[in-house]
Amino acid sequence: MTTTPIRIDFVSDVSCPWCAIGLSSLEVALSRLGDSVQAQIHFQPFELNPHMVPEGQDITEHLRQKYGASPAQQEQTREMIRQRGADVGFDFGVGMRSRIYNTFDAHRLLHWAGEQGKQKELKKALFDAYFTRGLDPSSRTLLVQLAGKVGLDEAEAVQVLSSGRYAQEVRDMEHFYHRNGIQSVPAVIINEKHLISGGQPPEAFERALRQIVSLK
Repeated sequence: MTTTPIRIDFVSDVSCPWCAIGLSSLEVALSRLGDSVQAQIHFQPFELNPHMVPEGQDITEHLRQKYGASPAQQEQTREMIRQRGADVGFDFGVGMRSRIYNTFDAHRLLHWAGEQGKQKELKKALFDAYFTRGLDPSSRTLLVQLAGKVGLDEAEAVQVLSSGRYAQEVRDMEHFYHRNGIQSVPAVIINEKHLISGGQPPEAFERALRQIVSLK
């Protein structure tokens, strides 16, 4: 069997529930493809709320202000998201009723984790911390703990966060994707030219990947 290498740029935010669903769905799809593809996933930054205040905002208030969604509408959406997550093995817990936080430091740490070969592990740990356990992804204490949990050096993580390293790199990548038309996430870009938008079910990712591989 021939194995086809593919590059996947997964543009997403830590506080985006559809991004957590999309990643889990993508992983299911890739498992179904087995050895026919060899995927390299690169997580790219996108901030849904780049101007969020340090203390965050109550999620019900935030969604009402941003989308005009009533508490009843929000609860209905949460149940749909929770079920979609369960379908692909992701547990949405108390984070669905928590707060919205600033995620810039998390993106800086993810950039560093990518250089250490631990980006996907940290990304999944961040999704779990925020959505399943309702923790604050803007907390540098939590970010350092998660770095250590996935095998990264905690002392270096502290240095990254306290020094402002990778701030320009993250801003540059955010601007790059904005300039290229990415306005919502997740945006899954295959081989830097094929776009799959949204938290699609595994079947959609699998179908798209099989088609893209057949075009090579």
